[in-house]
Amino acid sequence: TSTVRDPAGRERERDYRRDRCWCIIASYCEAGVQSTRVSPQGETNDQKLFNIASELLNTEKAYVTRLKLLDQEFYAKLMEEANKGTFPVDVVKNIFSNISSITTFHRDFLLPDLEKRMGEWASTPRIGDILQKLTPFLKMYAEYVKNFDKAMELLKHWTDRSPQFKAIIQDIQSQEACGSLTLQHHMLEPVQRVPRYEMLLKDYLKKLPQDDPDRRDAEKSLEIIATAATHSNSAIRKSENLKKLMEIYEMLGEEEDIVHASNEFIKEGNLLKLAARNASAMERHLFLFNNMLLYCVPKFSLGGPKYTVRTRIGIDGMTVRESNNEDYPFTFQVSGKERTLELQASSEQDKAGWIKAIQETIDIFNQKNESFKNALKDVEEVSVTELGKRAPRWIRDNEVTMCMKCKEPFNAITRRRHHCRACGYVVCWKCSDNKVALEYDANKLNKVCKDCYAILKGESVTEGKKKGILEIEAGQFTDSSIMCGFLQYSERSKPWQKVWCVIPETECLVLYLYGAPQDVKAQSTIPLLGYTVEDSARPADPPATFRLSQSKSVHGFAADSEELKLRWLKVIRVAVLGERPERPQTDGANPGVSDNNNEHEAGTNGT
Repeated sequence: TSTVRDPAGRERERDYRRDRCWCIIASYCEAGVQSTRVSPQGETNDQKLFNIASELLNTEKAYVTRLKLLDQEFYAKLMEEANKGTFPVDVVKNIFSNISSITTFHRDFLLPDLEKRMGEWASTPRIGDILQKLTPFLKMYAEYVKNFDKAMELLKHWTDRSPQFKAIIQDIQSQEACGSLTLQHHMLEPVQRVPRYEMLLKDYLKKLPQDDPDRRDAEKSLEIIATAATHSNSAIRKSENLKKLMEIYEMLGEEEDIVHASNEFIKEGNLLKLAARNASAMERHLFLFNNMLLYCVPKFSLGGPKYTVRTRIGIDGMTVRESNNEDYPFTFQVSGKERTLELQASSEQDKAGWIKAIQETIDIFNQKNESFKNALKDVEEVSVTELGKRAPRWIRDNEVTMCMKCKEPFNAITRRRHHCRACGYVVCWKCSDNKVALEYDANKLNKVCKDCYAILKGESVTEGKKKGILEIEAGQFTDSSIMCGFLQYSERSKPWQKVWCVIPETECLVLYLYGAPQDVKAQSTIPLLGYTVEDSARPADPPATFRLSQSKSVHGFAADSEELKLRWLKVIRVAVLGERPERPQTDGANPGVSDNNNEHEAGTNGT
């Protein structure tokens, strides 16, 4: 027998379909359309699009109602009791995380926009542009989801420990507004919401004509929301995965170093290993991970299953195939750099399951190790037709902190900076391990990146994965930002580090943090809505310090001068209220650029 991870989301899909049925009925009622007049078979495409948009609005109304219940009932009343000293205030804050900010955004921004749009649907039949406003705030969900497991543990612990804590929750749960559902059930709503936006957008795009004006906005929204939905589901799986790794670690006698965030459990099970020299078959146990296969021997134990690792086979270079053995049915072969195994499953179905799981793991591993095409927009970028024919402008070393191809961070030892002699990008050694003759350098062999090598050799360039939420180039924002420049940054009392901060005009309620002004990917983002601004330095802080705090998140910033700090604060204090800040006026040519940004102009060309 074998066990394999189950796909997440079956319950969410079921709930979504159930809710959808009611929302479609509601949308007809709101539109004044009688069900006897328009049957599902008789619906026009425009009516289907209207129904999906109405469904989005109705589910958003229901969602905001449940957010208010969490924020204004459960959270508020538990905080009120906590402030009396009955139980710790931090316990309540840690349970509900940033639910207040999520509530504020949906109640005061997204829902009113959807209501206004549905009121003018006859003249403006589109929702893609509305949902684009959601995308900068998806990080709020990442924080909430990341905290969810801990919140559930705290909730259980204090419900058991504190009678007053338990009584408040039970009193609210007994109210009609709760619908006979527990606090845990309501707290799951934000975790499920982003995947539901994804499902609705997919349905919407299926019905939307290819030439519809809303198509571009809707597709862009779906791309980012789908990524966030994946991250949301991934965060849940990650927590479950670490628990499973700990279980396997104990089964292996705590001797194998497998408990690591990069290791993902895929499948395990009992199989028979066929001996090469005789006709015997020996019982073995396999653990399949995203990067390795553990081939184990069972050992006697009174305290549950225990195993000894016989061989660790890396996924890199692994192959799997069916094998034909007349004496033993259901056999297949796994071949890796370390060892080749002929294994017998318990049934045809079991064999197929193992082959599929291993092959999919190999495919995913290979995809993640392929380089992908970046789309840096640079006025001095060498065109494809000129590639190798003229010398490029080299991106300065101090303008990037990560490889501009694979996005892995640079360091002084194992991942140093190199320049592609064809395009001028700063890349790591793995991404520049190719040489080709360049016409501008008298056809001498020069180091180039993988993409330039493929182009110059006439090969196809491997398309990259879709860009994530953070994968927006810093340079793309700098000239169209409300505010940008270097600040010192510290999160939760960590050491201070210099970062390039940008508040773009297109996403004026979001602060992007980059390692350097030409980085192709942000280190992190801070959705400013709902944050508290603290304009006071702590004893160990540098001068000109201010802080942004929300729930457990505390972000410290320090400017080069008090005047520069006040300019940042003027912008941020408007953004945290959900309003659009204006560029601060200065004597410089670009009022949005801080005085300290000119440091990145002075850099040396690397090798």
